[in-house]
Amino acid sequence: MKILVLNCGSSSVKYKLINSDDKAVLAEGGVEKIGLPDSFLKFKRPDGSKGVITVNMPDAKEAVRQVLNLLTDPTEGVIKSFDEIDAVGHRVVHGMDKFSKSVLITPEVIAKVKECYPVAPLHNPANITGIEAVSDILPKVPQVAVFDTAFHQTMPAKAYMYALPYEAYEKYGVRRYGFHGTSHRYVSRRACEFLGIPYEKQRIITCHIGNGASITAIKDGVSVDTSMGLTPTEGLMMGTRVGDVDPGALVYLMKQEGLDADGLSNLIQKRSGVAGVSEISSDMRDIEDAVARGEAKAILALDMYEYRILKYIGAYAAVLGGVDVIVFTGGVGENQLSTREKICKQLAFMGVTFNAEANEARGKEVEISDADSKVKVVVIPTDEELMIARDTAEIVEKL
Repeated sequence: MKILVLNCGSSSVKYKLINSDDKAVLAEGGVEKIGLPDSFLKFKRPDGSKGVITVNMPDAKEAVRQVLNLLTDPTEGVIKSFDEIDAVGHRVVHGMDKFSKSVLITPEVIAKVKECYPVAPLHNPANITGIEAVSDILPKVPQVAVFDTAFHQTMPAKAYMYALPYEAYEKYGVRRYGFHGTSHRYVSRRACEFLGIPYEKQRIITCHIGNGASITAIKDGVSVDTSMGLTPTEGLMMGTRVGDVDPGALVYLMKQEGLDADGLSNLIQKRSGVAGVSEISSDMRDIEDAVARGEAKAILALDMYEYRILKYIGAYAAVLGGVDVIVFTGGVGENQLSTREKICKQLAFMGVTFNAEANEARGKEVEISDADSKVKVVVIPTDEELMIARDTAEIVEKL
């Protein structure tokens, strides 16, 4: 079954065409700068070479149309017609507590996703625009929504509730929902396959760390706690997001700086995190270079970033009553050797023994703990698109 996986943002569209039968990626690429005069579509050819097409794409609908045109292009395409696309799977960021699993997209589902707009004003509208674009262009092709939040809907109330007046939850749904759920679900299961151990009998901590970052505690195959909250701003220190912070400090800054709600949102989502502390960059590669030069703010930013990861692992080990497997994934988790090493060495107290030679690997599946380690530590590159394709195929096959 050929599944087109779409991740539609406010100014970009990422896509992969996947054969769900053998997991083969038939085509992949993305559109950037939607709505701007210099919008373009970049793609990877089957031989690994890359191509770029500059074309005016005023909105997401036109972006999706250009992706489909490329897939069927006589020279660059990989399919002869749209009829070869069996289904489309969409990444949808926020499903609140309305969705605990992936679902076939219907008018009722679209209405519920729109009800989530207030908590995901940048992401969900863009996701819906992509869904509506496919409906217009491929009206007979079934579509599936795969939610970032769905995997975490198994959390108990003691983990997802905030200590705010209860009416905040009753009236507005204010609670922890968590994100990166598709990634946490994929890497936790794949880690157990890689290690040859039963997924439903493990205590697992998955660390999806990169520009956006979250950590999840998984017990017997279900999420019991996660670091992101109502929005993706809570939890770990991230590239530009603040992570955990005293709410009183935000009130104080609003008063001192004369910030309104939009100004505060900009501060905590775009001006904070690694970029805000280092005053250099949100890219950890730039931070590592600055650390090597001895720049104090970069050193502080990296120390803070790694310290918070360590704190959450320790907290979730307590929540789980111990830990059997720790998984690193995401841009930093898959590639930043020094961060993995520093964290693993500080986990020696719980029985982690670190394998420095194995840790030299980047971007591939590898165990970086020694054979005698009481806790297995592995690196598993995430594949959210494959997970979306799998869910989509499973749902569509039942139609």
